[in-house]
Amino acid sequence: MDLLNFEVIADYWHVFLRGLGLTIFLTVVTMILATLLAIPLAMARLSMSRLFRWPANVFVEFMRATPLILQLIYIYYVLPSAGIKLNPIVAAITGLTLHYSAYLSEVFRGGIQSIHKGQQEAALSLGLSRWLAFRKVVLPQATRAVLPTLANYLISLFKDTSLASVVTVQELMFSGQIISARNFQYFTVYTVTALLYFAVCYPSGLAVRVLEEHIRKGMRARDDRKMQAAAMAN
Repeated sequence: MDLLNFEVIADYWHVFLRGLGLTIFLTVVTMILATLLAIPLAMARLSMSRLFRWPANVFVEFMRATPLILQLIYIYYVLPSAGIKLNPIVAAITGLTLHYSAYLSEVFRGGIQSIHKGQQEAALSLGLSRWLAFRKVVLPQATRAVLPTLANYLISLFKDTSLASVVTVQELMFSGQIISARNFQYFTVYTVTALLYFAVCYPSGLAVRVLEEHIRKGMRARDDRKMQAAAMAN
């Protein structure tokens, strides 16, 4: 018996692709929602008010201190006992979003803190409100600084969507489990599954390295312009 059975690949290629498509869908939707939630979380953790800071701290620390698989199981299997029942895809997106928003909030918090306070003070001196100064001056610079880290988390998220199989979402990994259970062609099925993950993650990793280099060059060019401006001023 050949290890790699091309008949199985031909018979189930549409199942693999459907699973891959669902995996990409979960990744994109979760990343968007997690980013939208992470920014206010980061702002809350930086707030001087305990009313905002403490709940945000508790949420972030709890989500980071408990396994993602446990969070998914809790949302899908435990919450129905409290009258909260979600379909598998919604449960998976909810769990992944809450989990990754905690980590991304720390990324944005670091990015915001890396921006010199003089930037916001200069914006305030021009008559902008604190919110406008943050949205138009601080946040764009912080986001640009953390883009490579966000891209790396996106790749990690793509792989972590495999845990959605515990709530019966037929993403790529679960699709492979279903196919192998039907024909017992484990080598073929999981080799194809691994290659599909690799086909997405490896080029994404290369793109992240290109992005990091582009940002580093941009920062070096900006620093050089500042030095030239300072030299001319003197």
